[in-house]
Amino acid sequence: MIAYRDARPDDAAALSAMAQQSFIETFGPLYAPADLDLFLDQAMSPAAYARQLADPAYRVHLATVEGQPIGFAKLGANYFDGFDPAAPCLHQLYVLSAHHGDGVGKRLMAWTLETAQVLGSELYLSVYIDNTRARRFYDRLGFVKVGDYIFRVGNHEDHDIIMRLTL
Repeated sequence: MIAYRDARPDDAAALSAMAQQSFIETFGPLYAPADLDLFLDQAMSPAAYARQLADPAYRVHLATVEGQPIGFAKLGANYFDGFDPAAPCLHQLYVLSAHHGDGVGKRLMAWTLETAQVLGSELYLSVYIDNTRARRFYDRLGFVKVGDYIFRVGNHEDHDIIMRLTL
């Protein structure tokens, strides 16, 4: 049975492990091992998640099975230049591939939209231009492309698109 709850500071290590697994499942083959390792060590380390979970600017909601994360959504400050810095931004929405199709992404996105409505009138996110599964998901929800963004994985630069949803 899948349970949902807000993340706590003591979830940092398990959240890091799940996020790294999901990122590798989805994007791992795209990168040189050194770039992937650098990214995971910097952006998805237990210490990075511990800092975010302790920071009131971030909100993280987990999907768990038997207490272990299988998915999460993370909201935080908008970091895209030229867009409303006060608007919330979906930093990550990850679900382990074994749980694709279980409704986890939809449930986490429902939490995201409900939480974002309290925080502002728009929600931003970026998505890898070739991640067609995620792009279709966001398109169905009414997100529209409003810009381009370079997402760095180690020394590799990916082309992402910035999307916005008016809440």
